[in-house]
Amino acid sequence: MSKAKILWVDDQIDLLKSHIIFLNEKGYQIDSCTNGSDALDKISNNRFDVILLDENMPGISGIETLIKIKKIDRNIKVIMITKSEEENIMEEAIGKEISDYLIKPVNPNQILLSLKKTLQNKKLIKDSNISEYQQEFRNLSLKMMDISSFDELIEFYLEIIDWELKLSDIDDDTMMEILNNQKIEANSLFSKFIEKNYQSWFKNDNHPCLSHEILKKHLFPEISDDPLILIVIDNLRYDQWKIIEPSILSFYNKVKEVPYYSILPTSTQYARNSLFAGVMPMHIKEKFPQFWKDDHEEGGKNLFESKLLNINLNNLKSNNLKNEFFKITNFKNGVKLSNNLKQLLQNNLTTIVYNFVDMLSHSKTEMEMIKELASNDKAYRSLTNSWFLNSPLFEIIKNASSLGFKLVITTDHGTINVKNPTKIIGDRNTSQNLRYKTGRSLTTNEKDNLVFKNPHDILLPKTSINSSFVFAKDDFYLVYPNNYNHFSNYFKNTYQHGGVSMEEMIIPFVIIDPK
Repeated sequence: MSKAKILWVDDQIDLLKSHIIFLNEKGYQIDSCTNGSDALDKISNNRFDVILLDENMPGISGIETLIKIKKIDRNIKVIMITKSEEENIMEEAIGKEISDYLIKPVNPNQILLSLKKTLQNKKLIKDSNISEYQQEFRNLSLKMMDISSFDELIEFYLEIIDWELKLSDIDDDTMMEILNNQKIEANSLFSKFIEKNYQSWFKNDNHPCLSHEILKKHLFPEISDDPLILIVIDNLRYDQWKIIEPSILSFYNKVKEVPYYSILPTSTQYARNSLFAGVMPMHIKEKFPQFWKDDHEEGGKNLFESKLLNINLNNLKSNNLKNEFFKITNFKNGVKLSNNLKQLLQNNLTTIVYNFVDMLSHSKTEMEMIKELASNDKAYRSLTNSWFLNSPLFEIIKNASSLGFKLVITTDHGTINVKNPTKIIGDRNTSQNLRYKTGRSLTTNEKDNLVFKNPHDILLPKTSINSSFVFAKDDFYLVYPNNYNHFSNYFKNTYQHGGVSMEEMIIPFVIIDPK
């Protein structure tokens, strides 16, 4: 391996000869100069891995030199060294994207540590994370075997996500494969747990917070005279939330994060209607039939969310509450809402449903380009983050912070990358979703799927006297026998929702205050 080339710029470089000798002995190749002008000449004509730059020099100052260095090569790594501890100098240097900042006098070991951190940061993190995960692998496996509650499943899933994000950053295929296998095993355990316990959740108090309970338990207590915005990002997985969270927390402080369970089916029609209505789908159909359409019926299935929310609010809060509801399905409407946010300060509650992430997941099925851009979970997260940082939604959040809005951010369900087809047979009125089916005379492999013969057992409406529900487990997706090979290939490695998996069912509810 070639030696790292370092340029040390300091007007008193002669006093640093012992430091230079020390670094040479540690394997670094050191060049030096005494002023900014000479440094710029050297950088223009030579390749350096790191610049050690004195902040206080005669002629061109260190900050001025830094600005010109970045114009030559914005990616070059610079470590600023200064006698001054003034905050404004530090802030200015950091704003110019320095890699590190050291205060004089510096000893050789300080310099060495800073160089290692700057040059080998990714490798050090990679080695540390791999070593840590190797040690933790057995603990996670043992912990998985001892899981016996819905809270423990949430805790385990969040641990898996944490490791997934850490290992994704270091690009180690072997470790990722091991982790993915562990996640597959965990999802299998999760499906068995849901199969055993889900029905009982509607018969006793020993159950997790579910879609129809989340607003009553965790949103409505936050409503006051101060303006509050509820943002529901359709189809946002927990790992996607963790990717966009740091950007949001630049403007907000996290007050509370509550993981909760989406109901089955993990689809917009069922989970989001229940979220707003505060009751299960069977009860929506019974109490408000004008606001419900079954799967086989024509027309939009989520056209009455604002009405259902108003009913829910009026049942639990004062009728005097001022609230507004917005559904954003395109860029233009998002920009318009962001620009008019100040007008919403008069509301006790403003609800915003943002649909982009759901459209992104569905477009992966329909568009080859999106299939390539979101070929795996890591790429899918990256695409989500790229969209978010350049979206009107992020502008809404930033503007909301400056105006003093408290925010609640949540979703209705997640999604999973499906890999394994499983056959199902049904009549022409059977629903079209790939992760669940409802209809009459459904026949499928119950090993791959969770079957409820009587939908009322899990508080879902019946489409007919003998209708049932089938939910795909793990990463299976439901395909009819006709043209089986064609459709199984077409939908393989696409993002779907409606079924039973940690990715679809365990989702975030987050309360944040403006900084």
